[in-house]
Amino acid sequence: MFKIAFSPIYQHPLPDGHRFPMLKYELIPKQLLYQGNIQASDLFEPNLARTEDILHTHTAEYVDQLFHLKLDAAHVRRIGFPLSKVLVERERCLLQGTLDCALFALTDGIAMNIAGGTHHAFANRGEGFCLLNDIAFAANMLLIQQKVKRILIVDLDVHQGNGTAAIFKNNPAVFTLSMHGGDNYPFHKEQSDLDIPLLAGTTDQTYINLLNQYLPKTIEDHKPDFIFYLCGVDVLASDKLGKLNLSLEGCKMRDEIVFNLAKTNKIPVACAMGGGYSPKISDIVDAHCQTFKVAQNIFF
Repeated sequence: MFKIAFSPIYQHPLPDGHRFPMLKYELIPKQLLYQGNIQASDLFEPNLARTEDILHTHTAEYVDQLFHLKLDAAHVRRIGFPLSKVLVERERCLLQGTLDCALFALTDGIAMNIAGGTHHAFANRGEGFCLLNDIAFAANMLLIQQKVKRILIVDLDVHQGNGTAAIFKNNPAVFTLSMHGGDNYPFHKEQSDLDIPLLAGTTDQTYINLLNQYLPKTIEDHKPDFIFYLCGVDVLASDKLGKLNLSLEGCKMRDEIVFNLAKTNKIPVACAMGGGYSPKISDIVDAHCQTFKVAQNIFF
């Protein structure tokens, strides 16, 4: 079985308008344990990412202002969360969680962070509920530590990974692929190495056809020796922010494509859960738990 990053700080309480999405971080491990898909020993709690490591991805000025809670009001509004010491610690924890998962994946083939996927964070700013970019952080650390040479980021959250695209814009060692709603947030898109914009109402078959068209060729051309997979479930038809029309089965097929390609090509993969905003929390939790089950079936 693979390792799964989870920390109680992932459930950091927020004002009423934001508490509901945070419930999934508590419920996903509980459901996986209840259904017998994982054991308690499969879960590990990350430490806080070190400041000196974070500075390889984020600017010193931004990190200093963030850590000392000195961001101006306009910046805090762009982030969308009220700033607090606990929230900053949560972000540092999920950064380290994704890095730890990447290191486990190098040995086990795959590992998963129950949180993560903060792809709207830029080097010098946060936005869209993202303060620090966990996948960019982990990718940079793998490269710095010379664990890998070429990385592919497969971002299948419904929103474009704009921060990630900007961070790696001039880095040929990292290929960014983002498949997202074309008319969804962020409304000003950055340029990924490969952007696949989707029309509102995109269904399972169209989505799967596009993924099968582009992802195998990207792997063949870029030849990554590591994959980061952002597997947001805000692509579901039930999602109140997604604007797409995928079913739970469509999400399953999506995950199967990514994991089968990684396994067949012997490429380790680290996953971050990303977004999910369906009105029923059970829809979100079931879709995320399904990703864990698909990975387990393919890799073990």
